[in-house]
Amino acid sequence: MNIAICGCGIGGISAAIFAQRLGFNVALFDQFEVPKPVGSGLVIQPVGLRVLEQLGAAKAALAKGAKGFRMLGHEAKSGRLVLDVSYGEKGGENFGLGIHRASLFGALMEVAEAEGIKVTGKHRVVSTDVNDQGRFLTFENGTSVGPFDLVIDTMGVGSPVSPLISKSLHYGAIWATVDWPDDCVLQYDCLQQRYRRASNMIGVLPIGTMPGENRRKAALFWSVPRTKIEQWQNSPIEEWRAEATNLWPELAPFTAQITDHSQMTPAVYSHGSLRKPFGDRILHIGDAAHRASPQLGQGANMALLDAAALMKCLKAFPLDQALSKYTKARRRHTNAYQAMSWAFTPMYQSNNRALPILRDYVLGPLSRIPPAPKVLSSLVKGTMINPMRGLPPM
Repeated sequence: MNIAICGCGIGGISAAIFAQRLGFNVALFDQFEVPKPVGSGLVIQPVGLRVLEQLGAAKAALAKGAKGFRMLGHEAKSGRLVLDVSYGEKGGENFGLGIHRASLFGALMEVAEAEGIKVTGKHRVVSTDVNDQGRFLTFENGTSVGPFDLVIDTMGVGSPVSPLISKSLHYGAIWATVDWPDDCVLQYDCLQQRYRRASNMIGVLPIGTMPGENRRKAALFWSVPRTKIEQWQNSPIEEWRAEATNLWPELAPFTAQITDHSQMTPAVYSHGSLRKPFGDRILHIGDAAHRASPQLGQGANMALLDAAALMKCLKAFPLDQALSKYTKARRRHTNAYQAMSWAFTPMYQSNNRALPILRDYVLGPLSRIPPAPKVLSSLVKGTMINPMRGLPPM
């Protein structure tokens, strides 16, 4: 079977490796001249780590990332503990792996190159067509290629071939990668956040080291309404540093490293899912099929799970059945996390005044009463619902 994969991101590389091992002919296309990651830090949850183990990229990812055993969130003014999620025993086998996208990308590309997978760069797919022979791709430069038995769209939020119409979220964020200060009082095995109502949030995520470096890094993120990103870019950076440090004084050694707006990357988010993520010889996975707020830290994990589930189905079923089997296998897990993200996000990123009160004085205390801690832990790990219903276990 001839498979074309559009997009050399986390999902695209993973799908290519799995497909190559199944004996398929793989063509991997990317818009960049040289494939590269976009973004700052992320968290690979335990379900995602299982996929990395299958791919053979877990060892390299673990060497570069930072193990996190807890997620903590405090109300900035009162110091009230709002969020406390533990993966389990500190130093145990359950953790979230904070890692820079470049390091994760490098770990996957190392495996892909060892498998002999070639990436065709400077080929941005703009449309696809299908006939009796198969599906064809048309690129931005006007050239076309095909036919393929299957096209896998992993081009993310900006995919020009995905029919997904998503709802823009009011709040986005600005991200920066900074050094972890040597004299920092914060724990390096914990994601920590501070909130003022739901309209202000700042957080710091340990992400290990960058490719070719040994200095420990962190991802710094600041919540901001998408309509005010341009205003932030046009205001003095000193104003933002003062506001961020006032919200969380201990973060001064981090914010002091930001001396120019260009050091931070704006990100906007949307929410939505394709009810039917496949068509005639085409399948959309990852953000091309389902998008949500990053509040639950599941984005990269969803892409990894999609790639693994798809290849399990292609291995077990003929193509005319595999895509519908894949959709059925992933639907419950994807829909559940979409719903929970939609429910939880306004409590941390919105202009609502009532929800933060509910969060701080009701849900926060209840979350520490059994069995809530175990439920929250499984929610973050990605294991609350079988991520591949009806398929062989990871």
